[in-house]
Amino acid sequence: MLPVLYSFRRCPYAIRARLAIKVAGVAVALREVLLRDKPAALIAVSPKATVPVLQLPDGTLLEQSLDIMRWALAAHDPHGWLRADEHDQVQALIALNDGPFKQALDRYKYAPRHPERPALAWRDEAVATMLAPLDVRLADQRFLLRDTPSLADMAILPFVRQFAAVDTAWFDAAPLANLRSWTARLTASPLFDAVMTRFPAWRPGDADVLF
Repeated sequence: MLPVLYSFRRCPYAIRARLAIKVAGVAVALREVLLRDKPAALIAVSPKATVPVLQLPDGTLLEQSLDIMRWALAAHDPHGWLRADEHDQVQALIALNDGPFKQALDRYKYAPRHPERPALAWRDEAVATMLAPLDVRLADQRFLLRDTPSLADMAILPFVRQFAAVDTAWFDAAPLANLRSWTARLTASPLFDAVMTRFPAWRPGDADVLF
């Protein structure tokens, strides 16, 4: 019996969970979820009904993307994404990403829902909070902590990708050349391509997709 992963292709939290699962080579049964029509099976195991959710064969439930990443990498970490001496730096970068940057990103992406400030103000806040410091960090090394990817790179990448997609013309011309190179390098990798395969939405009775 395989662990069951409830996922949504475009969700940045689900993307980073899939990246770790795929690089670890841990087999899971993937169930693609339509967020507007969530399956009862997902709601039954996780009433919060957000993705990703990983249900282990013993019934253990992992409902946070970072917990899923660490679970997968604990099983197998072939490229050394996890290093004990980087723990505090990784935690700080991800906390900044998942907190202030994600808040500004959501308001930039869905600006009509947040009319208290114009979209460009939210964009500038996201850049000042996260993207400009990352660009500086990447001036002297290929990845956020070293010259090979770490957990921080792979956990943050899907959110930077989402930011870039809001206005690609602006992002392509912004003074963030190092960050653009980093984003392009990682999203062009076979690993990223492998986790972005399109699958039909899962329904009860469907055969699970081996991921």
